[in-house]
Amino acid sequence: MKIAMWSGPRNLSTAMMYSFGNRDDFAAWDEPFYAPYLSASGIEHPMNAEILAAHEASAEAVAAQISGLVPDGREHWYMKHMPLHMLEGFPLAWAEDSVNVHLIRHPARVVASYSAKREQPTLDDIGYWQHAEMLARFPGPVIDSADVRRDPQGMLKRLCAEIGLPFDPAMLRWEAGPRSFDGIWASHWYGAVHQSTGFAGAEGPLPENENAALVEAALPYYEEMSARKLRA
Repeated sequence: MKIAMWSGPRNLSTAMMYSFGNRDDFAAWDEPFYAPYLSASGIEHPMNAEILAAHEASAEAVAAQISGLVPDGREHWYMKHMPLHMLEGFPLAWAEDSVNVHLIRHPARVVASYSAKREQPTLDDIGYWQHAEMLARFPGPVIDSADVRRDPQGMLKRLCAEIGLPFDPAMLRWEAGPRSFDGIWASHWYGAVHQSTGFAGAEGPLPENENAALVEAALPYYEEMSARKLRA
């Protein structure tokens, strides 16, 4: 099985990768198209030069690598992907042979978290419209990060059942610290998850945002996807 877990930034996506990567039967790959996205778009992100130096920057080469993935001693592959990385013209045929899963989070939480790491984000940066388009093209189970944090075992069991994968309790706890499969960008973005040993507890009230207009622009896309989400 090749799982393509699609999500926007600041969305429990790294914790989900650690969860699946903690299983003995899974290998993990962290945002394969991040370097191609930076190279092709010319956008400036933290650690641009380091990312382009350390990771494959050709979208065609990455797509070929995904298509040719072999078990590597494990039975399955987990791939953390962002729809916003898939620029027009990037190959997507590999996704047709993947189990596509879609992880969403309320935009008020995403905008608040993203703004703490990168100033003045735009709708393109947080990826909601791109994600809605990806879900339409590659349907699959939708899960909400708030539901996972509220009931990790229940939601992960529900997701595993939906995709035909036995649940493994190892998905609930992991050792603190970085992982061998982290992208080089982990030192900038993954501080909180490196301190974690499992999923954080249920989230509190939605945060207030200075950028309320961005939250409102993203909300219809979130609500469209949320209407399809799995429930434990």
